[in-house]
Amino acid sequence: MSDLSHYRNIGIFAHVDAGKTTTTERILKLTGKIHKTGEVHDGESTTDFMEQEAERGITIQSAAVSCFWKDHRFNVIDTPGHVDFTVEVYRSLKVLDGGIGVFCGSGGVEPQSETNWRYANESEVARIIFVNKLDRMGADFYRVVGQVKKVLAANPLVMTLPIGIEDDFVGVVDVLTKQAYVWDDTGLPENYKIEDVPADMVDKVNEYHEMLVETAVEQDDDLMMAYMDGEEPSIEDLKRCIRKGTRDMSFFPTYCGSAFKNKGMQLVLDAVVDYLPSPTEVDPQPLTDEEGVETGEVATVSVDEPLRALAFKIMDDRFGALTFVRIYSGKLNKGDTILNSFTGKTERVGRMVEMQADDRNELSSAQAGDIIAIVGMKNVQTGHTLCDPKHPCTLEAMVFPEPVISISVAPKDKGGSEKMGIAIGKMVAEDPSFRVETDEDSGETILRGMGELHLDIKVDILKRTYGVDLEVGQPQVAYRETITQAIEDSYTHKKQSGGSGQFGKIDYRIRPGEPGSGFKFTSTVVGGNVPKEFFPAIEKGFKGMMENGVLAGFPVLDVEVELYDGGFHAVDSSAIAFEIAAKGAFRQSIPKAGPQLIEPIMKVDVFTPEDHVGDVIGDLNRRRGMIKDQEAGVTGVRVKADVPLSEMFGYIGSLRTMTSGRGQFSMEFSHYMPCPNNVAEKVIAETKERNAKK
Repeated sequence: MSDLSHYRNIGIFAHVDAGKTTTTERILKLTGKIHKTGEVHDGESTTDFMEQEAERGITIQSAAVSCFWKDHRFNVIDTPGHVDFTVEVYRSLKVLDGGIGVFCGSGGVEPQSETNWRYANESEVARIIFVNKLDRMGADFYRVVGQVKKVLAANPLVMTLPIGIEDDFVGVVDVLTKQAYVWDDTGLPENYKIEDVPADMVDKVNEYHEMLVETAVEQDDDLMMAYMDGEEPSIEDLKRCIRKGTRDMSFFPTYCGSAFKNKGMQLVLDAVVDYLPSPTEVDPQPLTDEEGVETGEVATVSVDEPLRALAFKIMDDRFGALTFVRIYSGKLNKGDTILNSFTGKTERVGRMVEMQADDRNELSSAQAGDIIAIVGMKNVQTGHTLCDPKHPCTLEAMVFPEPVISISVAPKDKGGSEKMGIAIGKMVAEDPSFRVETDEDSGETILRGMGELHLDIKVDILKRTYGVDLEVGQPQVAYRETITQAIEDSYTHKKQSGGSGQFGKIDYRIRPGEPGSGFKFTSTVVGGNVPKEFFPAIEKGFKGMMENGVLAGFPVLDVEVELYDGGFHAVDSSAIAFEIAAKGAFRQSIPKAGPQLIEPIMKVDVFTPEDHVGDVIGDLNRRRGMIKDQEAGVTGVRVKADVPLSEMFGYIGSLRTMTSGRGQFSMEFSHYMPCPNNVAEKVIAETKERNAKK
């Protein structure tokens, strides 16, 4: 049996291009997992093994690798930085116990790092911070530390300080031990010397050491009292305090270095061992009932408990379907039968493997704390709980964001339909933020995703991996409808024919809900004018109609319906009669309640060199953008704005033209806002025309 206190399940996450994958490569090199380091810019890194990843130099799906450092087993997940793939980060954080947040020394805290940091806070994952790329032009460790405080509202505990900067960056000073680690020019990670702190840094190191000690001893009252009486705590006591503070997220130990130049990585690995929690030190996962409500029980991380595991990722590769599983408690052996509590079906575990990115090692058993992959599971999807059939349970499920953009696709040749159907089925199982539906009227296949790049890569995978040639339609925005006025109305459904009739009368109020509230149904009926047993049918009738709005057939958001009176017939009233009444009421009343088209607004973050700020802001204004903030950095300016998604198609091309190829941007869904009248009229007319053609 493995000792769980020697396990570290960690993720590496950051903004696109901050150096996550390079950091992962260095971890694998230092731990002896790989002998030749692959570089992202050469398309040869270990964890970016998809063709699309190697070509574009970005990470698309999270990859899992296991390695060892100082008798500790690391399960490392390298996650994507691009906003279109945040779902990968979100689901990885769900099953990790700790993380390394990587920030670029010159770029600082970038938009996607904010999103990932927020996800990590929500998932309560303890983290250490690694400020990377200190060998780059414009790198400034102290500025990044300041941004972590200001932008992320986090408390960085500085553990190392850089010696030199940009081209002169040669090593780091360990603030805790006051020792300098200096690397030579060979670029080899093992070629370093431990020296005294450079003379010009002594005062700074002492200052940061004092801050470190003061912050750490706050975690232990006895140590704090002793420290205030002038007693210097031992390194062991300080490490214990830092470990506790890191686990409670009171602060985040902050390291610096250059992963590409192999400087400073060993201290980061030591920090993972010293300060990040083992599986047993993390708050156990709550168990829920079938509705997703917590039962008050938890999945204690222990080998002696019944099996509880969460499937957090499905991947299809040349060996068949792989289900990535985090085991929270119990043991799993080859040949065991396990229950999927979501489907209620049992499956036999044929093969289990430990993942090394694209390679795998066969396993005969696994235990609490492990992250493994099971080959050939049939009906398991992301977020399903796998457990012991004798002890059924449900772990807290994952919630995924709604797609905001769609395209229609059709195979170029007749034979491609079946092939496309099978391929898309596999891809939907792999990525919960990617949806597919068939337009019933036109028979078109509609793909929905998180952004242009997301769908672009899906189409690319269909072409290359599955060999399906597609004709792709124009991107469509996920518009929605809502109402602007409250109204009071009444509707009676009466049908008299041979045999028993149908009767249902409802008096109701419909009003706009809070933005983001969805559909809400309440009843204030008194005196039994509408019997309680018909309430679910009335709610079902209204809710079913929310799928198609009255303006252009888009789903309706943020509506509250209150049932306050009505009437029934002792013989003719039934659930179905009241459901039909509710549907008729929706059709009758929504057109009177000031229906309005609303559009998705994106939080856009643009980085541009200073000379082009005016052009970028002017362009965003032309795209109906609201400029929220401007922040000058060393290498350029970040402009934050809220812009309608419909205006952002093809933006990367315009931005590159405006900034001579130096601009970058990222965007994520923020909220829905009313469309201006001219835009709404155009969208409604186009939608009706499209529907008429079908």
